[in-house]
Amino acid sequence: MKNSKTDLSQTVVSQSAIDVLLQENRKFPPPADFQKNAWIKDEAIYEKAAKDPEAYWAAWASELQWMKPWKKILDWKPPHAEWFVGGKINASVNCVDRHVFSQTGHHDKRNKAAVIWEGEPGDTRTLTYWDLYREVNQCANVLKKLGIQKGDCVGLYLPLIPELLIACLACARLGAVHSVVFGGFSAESLRDRMNDAQAKLVITADFGWRRGNQIHLKKVTDEALQGVNSVKNVIVVQRSANSGFQCAFQEGRDYWWHQLMKEADSYCEPAETDAEDMLFILYTSGTTGKPKGIVHTTGGYLTGVYATTKWIFDLKDEDVYWCTADIGWITGHSYVIYGPLSNGATVLMYEGAPDWPEKNRFWKLIEKYGVTIFYTAPTAIRAFMKWGNDFPAGCDLSSLRLLGSVGEPINPEAWMWYQEHIGRKKCPVVDTWWQTETGSILISPLPGMTVTKPGSATKPFPGISAEILNEAGERIETGGGYVALTKPWPSMLRTIFNDDERYVKQYWSKWPSKKDVYFAGDGANRDQEGYFWFMGRVDDVMNVAGHRIGTMEVESALVDHPAVAEAAVVGKAHDIKGQAVAAFVTLKSGHKPSEELAKALKEHVAKKIGSIARPEAVLFSADLPKTRSGKIMRRLLRDIAEGKALGDTTTLADPAVVENLKKQYESLES
Repeated sequence: MKNSKTDLSQTVVSQSAIDVLLQENRKFPPPADFQKNAWIKDEAIYEKAAKDPEAYWAAWASELQWMKPWKKILDWKPPHAEWFVGGKINASVNCVDRHVFSQTGHHDKRNKAAVIWEGEPGDTRTLTYWDLYREVNQCANVLKKLGIQKGDCVGLYLPLIPELLIACLACARLGAVHSVVFGGFSAESLRDRMNDAQAKLVITADFGWRRGNQIHLKKVTDEALQGVNSVKNVIVVQRSANSGFQCAFQEGRDYWWHQLMKEADSYCEPAETDAEDMLFILYTSGTTGKPKGIVHTTGGYLTGVYATTKWIFDLKDEDVYWCTADIGWITGHSYVIYGPLSNGATVLMYEGAPDWPEKNRFWKLIEKYGVTIFYTAPTAIRAFMKWGNDFPAGCDLSSLRLLGSVGEPINPEAWMWYQEHIGRKKCPVVDTWWQTETGSILISPLPGMTVTKPGSATKPFPGISAEILNEAGERIETGGGYVALTKPWPSMLRTIFNDDERYVKQYWSKWPSKKDVYFAGDGANRDQEGYFWFMGRVDDVMNVAGHRIGTMEVESALVDHPAVAEAAVVGKAHDIKGQAVAAFVTLKSGHKPSEELAKALKEHVAKKIGSIARPEAVLFSADLPKTRSGKIMRRLLRDIAEGKALGDTTTLADPAVVENLKKQYESLES
């Protein structure tokens, strides 16, 4: 870009316009009724936690049940941390046993519902804490009988059924390591992960349900294991005994879950695991390269998820809590299993899609089970918006008292729709920021205290030190930059499995003079009140005529238009500007694609942000390419916009979406 006055003034003007977009004026204090009974109402907790973070986290850890006390709270040798050094603990004991057998300060919850589960076809199961205790013990004995020992890795490739949760806790009981692979991933993805983790056993199912279709998981597992030498046994959960479905069995390797469980003893002595013993490996993809096996250990991770679940969701004994995430993702690990169950909560699990058999399935489930806390993704919220207001309006959602958002920045208009049509204007909305690597939520409102702003995750959780730094590593008080974590926290990743060099390079090398500062890979703005406004991944930032524009900024402007349900924006190569903006848009019901509408959307963005952010191309699509966890795959959209060969689409919910978009885009360009 030329270093001219004209170019500079254009940059300054557009930056000002972008800042205006993110200065959301709407504010929502906690509802008085909610605040009255909330766990946290006083801002003094932030100061207390900042004054002595180690003592603060130790107080949280002491609420858990330990087998042996720790000798030192934190041993920090950047970039490696050990928390609660020398302490001995078992995660399954903390999630199950301590609620079954009375402990000081804990109620005996053996007959309380721990898990309420509904399958997509409508089959149901409820497990009390006593049921869960027995099944976790039996499963641990099954694994032990098949040779699984402390430190061994068990691969889990299952639908969202209770057996997945049980198997995770059974591994934890033995001190074995679980590695859950989302049940929508391909055989190749499963093979890569099992080989990297050197799994000794895999638990899968004959099939699972998704939008009325059977997903044949055992078949995929068999294909994957053709290239995995470390796996000696496979346990298969029979999804439905009445389905008539048959799957292939390999003699001497494969066993039915129900047959093994029937023969297993109902008590297994829990292993005495060190606070720093590995609890699980969870693989997360970068934009390129092999998946990274994120390592989480036991004591610190459990402390982080226990604390954040209790305060951020204001979790009470009588709540029915529903996090819609699959356990195949970190959200499911932390906020379906370990966080809620360590708090003794009642957790709802639902196997299927939100639009099967009708687009009101989620709302019917809330009505049916009296859900009080609902935690879902902005992608889902935008889909609900697109389907219209009639579906939630036709259901009784009066039981809800708190809403949560997770997975990506939420557009202000989606936040408002969620608060109005699902929360009925009476529920606080907690927009949460965190990552697979962070283990637990790091930035979020505290619902009984924080004044929320649509689109902002607000402030760091007490005890978390988060800053915004510039390229030179200097602190930015207000304005945009890189999200950095400047002090260790208990639930932080410990390394990348078998690749510590990559761990150091990827997360701790952004600023050479600050080897103790974690680079989150996300961009954010901080406003005058210290609130964080996340802009998405740094690699989702476009550089248009020398100006950095976050994809979230343009997407928010597009979704602000009354015709738009969802939008994804990418930067495409441009001879003059470096990058130009390409927008992929899904319309709400009742609106049709047209050249006039495309032009109107371009002008709308220019008006909201500035002419520099005006999309060069607008492409309408019935759907956007998403992973099976619901994240928009902007990498593929960039490939489409730049006419490149398409990369790996195996993790997509519907690969046909990409091919259709590619054809449309090519016709647009011709």
